[in-house]
Amino acid sequence: MADDENHELLRRRWLGTLLRARDTDECIYDPFRYADNLLARWAEPQRRYHTTAHLTAVLDHIDVLEEHADDPELVRLAAWFHDAVYAPDRSTNEERSARLAERALPEAGLTAGQTAEVARLVRLTITHDPADDDPNGETLCDADLAILAAAPDAYAAYAAAVREEYSFVPDEDFRAGRAAVLRQLIALPRLFRTPYGAARWEGPARANLATEIDLLSA
Repeated sequence: MADDENHELLRRRWLGTLLRARDTDECIYDPFRYADNLLARWAEPQRRYHTTAHLTAVLDHIDVLEEHADDPELVRLAAWFHDAVYAPDRSTNEERSARLAERALPEAGLTAGQTAEVARLVRLTITHDPADDDPNGETLCDADLAILAAAPDAYAAYAAAVREEYSFVPDEDFRAGRAAVLRQLIALPRLFRTPYGAARWEGPARANLATEIDLLSA
């Protein structure tokens, strides 16, 4: 799909999600300005994996998992914001992304409670470890981690893109840091919490993680 076509499709997906999520029919002044601001962020030059392609993939996975969520529209909004602020050399991206949501969503017509839920979900992507009674969190985290269960060639492309984002880090330091992150993930009792994710993605994801850890340790 051409970049312009994908950009326009994402703008329309944003508008549909926003209108379905809102509790009011009050007119929004230029609702696309929120989408355009977010899409500009997702297209920043330092990104190689955390791009609009990743955003699209997460939204597509939420479409698959939406029956598990209590409020799939808020989960979709959290997907839009979850990597909206992304600087590979900083550890505050999720927090800054959540604060961006807290500023933007009330202007877009969401209630305080809805805004708080979206921000909570964004912050949850720091650990990807939702509680068992958190279907919204389980849905977002599964959608975000679904790349781990990709076919081996697609997973290798993902891993290479992540390395490009951290090109400023020396190889030895990157291998050690990346391996530590992957070991944290593989140590989780369950990578995927939704029934669909557990059934379809758990096995392939663990195989991919183990392979990458072996390569990083070689």
